[in-house]
Amino acid sequence: MDSKQRLRDAAERLALTLAQGGMQKTTARVMTALLYTEQDTMTAADLCEQLSVSTGAVSTAIKQLTQSAMVERVPAPGSRREHYRFPKGVWADLFSQQNIMLEVMREAAQDGLDVTGNDSPTAARLHEMQDFYAYMERELPPLIDGWREQYRR
Repeated sequence: MDSKQRLRDAAERLALTLAQGGMQKTTARVMTALLYTEQDTMTAADLCEQLSVSTGAVSTAIKQLTQSAMVERVPAPGSRREHYRFPKGVWADLFSQQNIMLEVMREAAQDGLDVTGNDSPTAARLHEMQDFYAYMERELPPLIDGWREQYRR
């Protein structure tokens, strides 16, 4: 088996894992095709051909991936087609976006605690939730910053 086929197989395995985790199957396949490509960028036509999917399916997947900043459009001198790639630093940026959700979840726990008694089973669960998300809010940003610093070297 040649290296291109092995890369495609690895991409399909990751896409299957992402789909099992809740991502739409075509979006997962487009994402992994862009991740595993040997090219710097790919066009929608490249993706359609490689994945044997419709232009509409690729368009929908690209829209989802660009909205979440997982994929970016890039200029391609001499080409009228849109080109796509993974932006540098995307993984750290993606995790940094989770910081907002950590705050939302911690505040949701506080909202519940504001209306329940402190000695109830509900309060015990909400305190654990609040403590977990407060911990993650403190610990995750320095981890991401450490990664960024290490990766720049």
